Amino acid sequence: MNRESIDSSMMLSIGYDPDTSILEIEFNGGEIWQYFDFPETIWYEFESSDSKGRFFHREIKKQYTESRIG
Repeated sequence: MNRESIDSSMMLSIGYDPDTSILEIEFNGGEIWQYFDFPETIWYEFESSDSKGRFFHREIKKQYTESRIG
């Protein structure tokens, strides 16, 4: 999956595949996580949010099935 680099104290890059509804986040520690059944509308909100970390904790963490892939 293609990810875009972001300016965040918590994350290095984020990406989304609308065909599979998978969100992928690379965290600063090098871990890569995928979040499944992630709505495209929420992706656009996440992508445009001022604070990706705050959005992640409020709207994503523990809200979707997740898997560490790296």
